[in-house]
Amino acid sequence: MDTILQSYSLYPFQHSTKILTLTNPSTNRTTLIKAQSKNPHLRYPRRTKLPPDLEVNTFLKKPNTKTTPLIDDPNSNETHDSIEANLDLDGETDDVVWDPDEIEAISSLFRGRIPQKPGKLNRVRPLPLPLPHKIRPIALPTPKKHKRAQSLTKLLYKNPSFLIGLAKEIKNLPQDEDVSRVLKKWVQFLRKGSLSITIKELGHMGLAERALQVFSWAQKQPLLFPDDRILASTVEVLARTHELKMPFNLESFVKLGSRSVNEAMMRGYIRGGNLKLALKLLRAVKYSNRVLGSGIYAKLILELAKNPDRYTLVLDLLQELGEREHLNLSQQDCTSIMKVCVRLGKFETVEVLFNWFKQKGRDPSVVMYTMVIHSRYSAGKYREALALVWEMEGSNCALDFPAYRVLIKLFVALNDISRTVRYFAKLKEAGFSPTFDIYRDLVKIYVVSGRMAKCKEVCKEAEMAGFKFDKQTRSWLLQLEG
Repeated sequence: MDTILQSYSLYPFQHSTKILTLTNPSTNRTTLIKAQSKNPHLRYPRRTKLPPDLEVNTFLKKPNTKTTPLIDDPNSNETHDSIEANLDLDGETDDVVWDPDEIEAISSLFRGRIPQKPGKLNRVRPLPLPLPHKIRPIALPTPKKHKRAQSLTKLLYKNPSFLIGLAKEIKNLPQDEDVSRVLKKWVQFLRKGSLSITIKELGHMGLAERALQVFSWAQKQPLLFPDDRILASTVEVLARTHELKMPFNLESFVKLGSRSVNEAMMRGYIRGGNLKLALKLLRAVKYSNRVLGSGIYAKLILELAKNPDRYTLVLDLLQELGEREHLNLSQQDCTSIMKVCVRLGKFETVEVLFNWFKQKGRDPSVVMYTMVIHSRYSAGKYREALALVWEMEGSNCALDFPAYRVLIKLFVALNDISRTVRYFAKLKEAGFSPTFDIYRDLVKIYVVSGRMAKCKEVCKEAEMAGFKFDKQTRSWLLQLEG
């Protein structure tokens, strides 16, 4: 192996630094060897070592354990042969090449994260999805509605159709079969309070004995009893069918029972028509310092008012209800109490209930408006009743037949023939058939206004509808003809 040795100096001065260039023709590699003189009095002293260049990876260099002697050293006894041998050794060590994996592993230490092995080098990533705020129109955010799938148990234990279906299955059982034959199949789907609907439905079917059997079966199930809802439903069914035995000490029974059970017993007695036991239970509740709901009083007042001999009891209950600080009456309860008050002539009570209902922030129905208008008409307050008519029309209430009937009476009392005729036409447009008292009021206002032709037309229409006028109406017609 031939080596070409070249030497040149960096500066044209003596004792300066020289660089030897050795070229190996076989490998075409060039090696630079620096030689420095031993003169300590250098004109250009050596600079301090510079820090390593950060851009050059020094870890890629193989450690050189052998030192290369200075070629230009005049005191050196080494010949060119020894230099060539050293160069051959250097060439052999320089021939060691780093593997690409080793270079990649060492280089990754300076890049940060160690790259994972890619599955696909030329993988094309999909485009990002469009942002919702850029494609959605500007509007208020809509709440998220997460519909969670409910289990079969949650769907059945409070499903009225399923619970009523149980009552129908129990009804179809033979007389000697027990209700447990049906209930055992569905016991895993039942929860507390579920069988209350089934018991009520059996009561509507007139099967109070089957309802009691269902309650007895539920008592043996630890997951279904104790439960006041099942007990209250059973007590109500038995009280309505007159099969509930009254306890000897009623006051102690009322103290032990919950409010829901006492109210259920009252409802059963009222619906069954057993008002004596209902009043007896009410006294026991009062003596025991217990409280019943306001709706129970309303139902009892409505039933007692059907008999004129019990008006004094009704007045006592109305006074007791008025002394309460907190009333909890539904719209139907208020209307039924108003109806009784109009019958008893308690028009002020009607106004108090109407104002209380509106102060609660609730909207009166057409039935309540009709009842209050009828109360003011009965009290002779026609102008106040007319003001309530405009309020009812402003609330866009659809008028029913009793409302038309009361309004026509009011307009006849006001001698307002135009409004009477207009509402009579609306009555027929709504598809209602006029009754005898409406025809009679219409004939009366035509007689007062002196319209003979209209009066005869109404009489003919009433006769075609199958009505015959009484003697007083006939006297009006004769008076008008005469």
